[in-house]
Amino acid sequence: MKRVFSGVKPTGHLTLGNYLGAMRQWAEVDQHRADALFCVVDLHALTVDHDPARVRRLSRQAATLLLAAGLDPRLCTLFVQSHVDEHARLSYVLECVATDGEMRRMIQYKEKAARERERGGSVRLSLLTYPVLMAADILAYGTDEVPVGDDQAQHVELTRDLASRFNQRYGQAFVVPRATHPPVGARVMNLQEPTSKMGKSDDSGPGIVYLLDEPDVVRKKVMRAVTDSGREVVYDREERPGVANLLEILAACTGGNPRALADVYASYGALKKDTADAVVEVLRPVRARHQELCADPVFVEGVLRDGAERARAMARPVVDAAYRAIGLLPAVAEPALNAAR
Repeated sequence: MKRVFSGVKPTGHLTLGNYLGAMRQWAEVDQHRADALFCVVDLHALTVDHDPARVRRLSRQAATLLLAAGLDPRLCTLFVQSHVDEHARLSYVLECVATDGEMRRMIQYKEKAARERERGGSVRLSLLTYPVLMAADILAYGTDEVPVGDDQAQHVELTRDLASRFNQRYGQAFVVPRATHPPVGARVMNLQEPTSKMGKSDDSGPGIVYLLDEPDVVRKKVMRAVTDSGREVVYDREERPGVANLLEILAACTGGNPRALADVYASYGALKKDTADAVVEVLRPVRARHQELCADPVFVEGVLRDGAERARAMARPVVDAAYRAIGLLPAVAEPALNAAR
């Protein structure tokens, strides 16, 4: 079986975009067709100013929502990144292969660093180097495929470059992975700013549908979504981004085609109503299952503990081999206590 790896960052409450763009695909397809690992990448949440208690709280919530979305620990490995030391071990080795220029060309670094400077804040070094940690997340497991949204494609390309460069310089140590994308809903846009991604770290709450929003809140947000000038419902991502976003969300929720759906509607109001109904129904079982899991925290903790043990067993041989290949002296095992007596 092919090996698949992907993760979510606990920097905010998970959104409809996270679900339609990634989580549903993981649950309905990826965990059934591959040896799949899914990770709450909490180390990545430390690249900007943060509240430690909130990171812990959101990490638990993200893991619980992944289970609520349908990830089955009998079929896949679900764990928290910081619970497996091999991620940090491999990250430094890959930093010794990456270049400063590669890091500074990362689009997300440019955007986030610019926003941080505009606020008068300082940019943490980890914000520059976190794409290398992301590469370590992927390469530690011999990953074949990385299901990601369009905005993460550049990071997977960096991972491919680092794996190939390491293999050429030091010997074959890593599988060179490739990115995969779901056909519809790969990038759900903000309902109030349809040219911007519906990101969980954004401040514009009215444009973001969170997975744990109450149905009435979901309906209100969708019904107030920004549309475009004109009266016709047309699917045109460039000229009509607001309507195109609603059509893509409806298509992702119902299994339809956004261009075909555009021909069904004569008004924006009808499109918004059906989209709101579809989103509420898609999220209903996720919210119900999340409530059940919150009442059984011991189960969630057991899943994460067992997942970390399985992940560690997979990653350690790969990382140890990379250490040897790059020239690090293997650690000498301590003799058993009984043998010394």
